[in-house]
Amino acid sequence: MRRYGRVFREFFRACLVEEMEYRSEFFGNFIASFFGIAIALLTVHIFFYQTDRLGGWTYGEVLVLLGVFNTLRGFIDFALRPNMPRLLEHVRRGTLDYILTKPVDSMFYVSFRHLVFWRLIDVALGIGVIGFGLYVERYVPSAADVCMFLIVMAASLLLIYSLWMMLMTTSFWVVRIDDLSFIFDSFFDTARFPGSMYRGAVRLVITYILPAVLITNTPALALLGKWRIPTALAALAAAILFLWLARRFWRFALRFYTGAGG
Repeated sequence: MRRYGRVFREFFRACLVEEMEYRSEFFGNFIASFFGIAIALLTVHIFFYQTDRLGGWTYGEVLVLLGVFNTLRGFIDFALRPNMPRLLEHVRRGTLDYILTKPVDSMFYVSFRHLVFWRLIDVALGIGVIGFGLYVERYVPSAADVCMFLIVMAASLLLIYSLWMMLMTTSFWVVRIDDLSFIFDSFFDTARFPGSMYRGAVRLVITYILPAVLITNTPALALLGKWRIPTALAALAAAILFLWLARRFWRFALRFYTGAGG
């Protein structure tokens, strides 16, 4: 584990040096991220013009949920999304050979080699929206609430990584990266709203099959003091299960990789 911590620090340092060469773009990216979260807040506000609850959630609670969603999306865009097109290129050109021969786990390498630092703006804005939502709700989380939030947030990040990695792995067979990104974005966007507002088959899928609801709703409820130990354990169990599945799928896909020599 310590070894991979050092490797990640090297990835972090190299990408930071590279991105510092384009510091002039940072302000423009900040404006774009700020505009995006402003539109999301406006959308929530419009919803609450018609009602005082959305799926049983109050305005302040939905803001906390939106903040959690934006924070997680920031992490996706920071570390996961930049690597998908590069993996596809490695598979197409046969240059994945160079990664497979490195003295580091190939799945770890293709997941975190390239980082986009300005996307951490979305993480910061998400945390800000969480704080605003708690202020609107007039709720101050206890130490137990914060501790449970950090636990289930870690489980959510692990679950997102596992699902994203399984999607990335399909690049061994899928040739269009846009299709892969669209599938994940369509799935993840359902986590922007309370799971209780969905009905029928959709709710069944995003709760038990592809647990989008678990990813965002559980951390938000934990921070609002509505956590339960069984739910937290279920989140951790789901994260570990999907990580195991992602690992197995990656190893399975490598059997179909023919390399530069065909």
